[in-house]
Amino acid sequence: MKDSYGRTIDYMRISVTDRCNLRCKYCMPEGIRCVPSEEILTLEEICQVAACGGELGIRHIRITGGEPLVRKNCCHLVRQLKGLSGIEKVTITTNGMLLKEHLEDLVEGGIDGINISMDTRDRQRFREITGSDGAEQVLESIRLAAARPVAVKVNAVSLDLGEENLVRMAELAREYPVDVRFIEMMPIGYGKAFPVMDHGKLLERLGKLYPGLEDDPRVHGSGPAVYYRIPGFKGSIGLISAIHGKFCDRCNRVRLTSQGQLKTCLCYEDGADLRAILRGEGKAETRRQLLLEAIRQAVEKKPAAHCFDCPGQITEQRSMVMIGG
Repeated sequence: MKDSYGRTIDYMRISVTDRCNLRCKYCMPEGIRCVPSEEILTLEEICQVAACGGELGIRHIRITGGEPLVRKNCCHLVRQLKGLSGIEKVTITTNGMLLKEHLEDLVEGGIDGINISMDTRDRQRFREITGSDGAEQVLESIRLAAARPVAVKVNAVSLDLGEENLVRMAELAREYPVDVRFIEMMPIGYGKAFPVMDHGKLLERLGKLYPGLEDDPRVHGSGPAVYYRIPGFKGSIGLISAIHGKFCDRCNRVRLTSQGQLKTCLCYEDGADLRAILRGEGKAETRRQLLLEAIRQAVEKKPAAHCFDCPGQITEQRSMVMIGG
């Protein structure tokens, strides 16, 4: 499936819930309201959208939230998505708090990759950012996941927490066969109040700390990260630089929010209301055809690029937890 700019769209990020068991300040701080459960897509509805995506050329699905593992039967959803025609990979992004108890079910369900979000290994700073004393719990999840035959990545938002924090996070790639990726803050929702760290400067800092740092040209997945290798490390270091390393010309993704809106760019509120089609009247085959056409049309209208560098042009007003990570 190609958009009007010739980009191949083969990656769908699906948010299965707007709930989360952490309260990260830049994403879902205390006091934020969740939508009523009846407004959230059912797992069956998610599978219907994913099946249409597979028919149109979607090959990689990432399950996100909120925190996807708070959604009942999330691991069963993985198994269902893996069985859909056309879908080659199913991965998940989690904060790691519940991963230990669900890891076996995810692996048995055929999960292809697990991304674990963690900005700091420092217990006090972790508590300040997330509102939870769960740093050791998440580190245990990283250790356990890294021991399984699954690709594991650690996602750290590039908060300027000092050189020691940068080193301690990077060192996870020395200790375990995981990729550690630093992600520029998205100026969406509560993230607008946080400064964006220039990844050009971050790369300079990493180069000084690790003089042997070199480009890693290997393919690590379907995302936009640029990777680097450090001698002696089991994993690689990745940078996802949406602001200072704009990669819109090779964007390959769309997002399905937990409420059923298909979004083609984080910047803009535009999208297709797939929930209305899923819950509309008429025969199942008629709704399927309407879904296929709505997805095609949304992809056709996908913008050329985001406008994060021009905040006044951003039309999306929702927080990231409402959109999906």
